[in-house]
Amino acid sequence: MHITQLNRECLLHLFSFLDKNSRKSLAKTCHKLLEVFQDPLLWSLLNFHSPAELKKDNFLLGPALKYLSICWYSERVKVCNIEDWMKNNFQKDFCNRHENTVSDFLLEVCNRCPNLLSLTLSGCGHVTDDCILLLLKNCPNLKTLKLENCVRITDQTLEAVTLYGGSLQTLHVDFCRNITQTGLERVREKRPSIMLRAERSANMIPDNKPEKKLMFEKASRKLVQL
Repeated sequence: MHITQLNRECLLHLFSFLDKNSRKSLAKTCHKLLEVFQDPLLWSLLNFHSPAELKKDNFLLGPALKYLSICWYSERVKVCNIEDWMKNNFQKDFCNRHENTVSDFLLEVCNRCPNLLSLTLSGCGHVTDDCILLLLKNCPNLKTLKLENCVRITDQTLEAVTLYGGSLQTLHVDFCRNITQTGLERVREKRPSIMLRAERSANMIPDNKPEKKLMFEKASRKLVQL
């Protein structure tokens, strides 16, 4: 029996075992398999391992998406975690190549995937509070939000959770160094039903812009003089 003689349900099941590139390659062989590739039921789960994968055309983004994961564990993530004012020209050039890639992709998710249930972001150093706020507003069924090593995430995201995370059951903000204990306590107070985890986040040294550091040093010197 030729593969194209299988019914739609069987073909969808077979496609589900393939990675995104293999699905795309198989879809190019005939019109019937292309239709299977374009079936929204095939794309309820998406996993990405680098920002570059988000720019490929080997997947379908639509309302069937329920589970999304973007986890970047490359050594290059360390460059993105450096404070902007401390980056040299080489590091800035590297970040400029993909600075908005994840954020732009998440905006597409906001517009096209209202039924999202779970989002995991790891090593996405350029994702901001505004992006997560918009996603919480546009994906009201979101039950799980896991953020790991997302250095630009602050207490503003925690505040957004208290306002728009009505369906959230699990929230992780691990190794997010600009999260504070005050923000975590507010979530626990306003959303006690949420399973909250913040491994090391509130114990890490937060980022401060140079002018803020200078003001703090001046204030410290005055206290010493007094």
